[in-house]
Amino acid sequence: MNSISNEDKKPSCDSVINSVAYRDGKRLQDVTVEDISEVLKEPDTFVWLGLWQPEDAYMRSIQEEFGLHDLAIEDALTAHQRPKIEQYGESLFIVTHTAQKVNETIEYGETHLFLGKNFLITVRHGASSSYKDIRKHAEERPEMMSKGPAYALYCVLDSIVDNYLEILHQYTGQFDAIEKMMFQNTFNQHAVQQVYSLRRDLLSLRNSAVPMEDICNQLSHHYEELMPKSLRAYIRDVQDHANQVIRTTDDVREMLSNAMHVNLALVSVHQNEVVQRLAGWGAILAIPTVIFSLYGMNFKNMPELDDWWGYPVTLGVTVVGCGWLYWKLKKSGWL
Repeated sequence: MNSISNEDKKPSCDSVINSVAYRDGKRLQDVTVEDISEVLKEPDTFVWLGLWQPEDAYMRSIQEEFGLHDLAIEDALTAHQRPKIEQYGESLFIVTHTAQKVNETIEYGETHLFLGKNFLITVRHGASSSYKDIRKHAEERPEMMSKGPAYALYCVLDSIVDNYLEILHQYTGQFDAIEKMMFQNTFNQHAVQQVYSLRRDLLSLRNSAVPMEDICNQLSHHYEELMPKSLRAYIRDVQDHANQVIRTTDDVREMLSNAMHVNLALVSVHQNEVVQRLAGWGAILAIPTVIFSLYGMNFKNMPELDDWWGYPVTLGVTVVGCGWLYWKLKKSGWL
């Protein structure tokens, strides 16, 4: 996860990452919180404000500058919100979950977004990459930035979903290695634990992508006053990527489940083969066991007991019986 450098922050408040005004798609200047309301009055100008876990008092000042709704401010101050999109008056409040791969585990955070006709506010909580590169990429396309804060919103949503895809690609690489371990006829407890852990991580990633698909669907069909028609194709592209995450996680989780079933089947078949071999050799050993136990009894009158050829005949019958049964079992595939 990218750390926030000191030069990214403004001295006015530790929570402020960036506060920039744009006009006709071009960056004008950094804006202090006190001047935001005045800048918003200028035509064809919008403000993109980036915040990191702001305090209550500071968010109240932001509320006054942008005219935000109380309920949206309360949600933005509290992490662990469910992903959603709500309209409050002339602005939208959007909650998304962000995901970052840290030390082989996924850490989740939240980004709360306020979208108005002339502003975009991003409030980050928890694990999240810096949006500095997103802002730089957007500023390199002034023809798109001239469409207003809706394009900046698209850039943020697109980056969040791209992080989903990047993490998913890493997990699909792990799946290939796990699949090789599962297609063996021996039980591998470590592989089974990996399958369970991977399925759990994929499920949590899917749960983040599902509401993102719904958010993009609503943005591409509603809120015409805030989302220009020219940008709806871009939002649908983000929706397609979110849908790709959902479908791929479902496919990988299904394949992992099937791999576990195949592994259990292979282990069962292998165990059955071992049991068959043991049963076959047990049947072969039963012949000398029966014969030798009969002649081991202390009865006086037994067949061929007093004949000189009785012993070799008994051994011969035993060997022939064992050999014949071995041939039959071998032919039937039991040995």
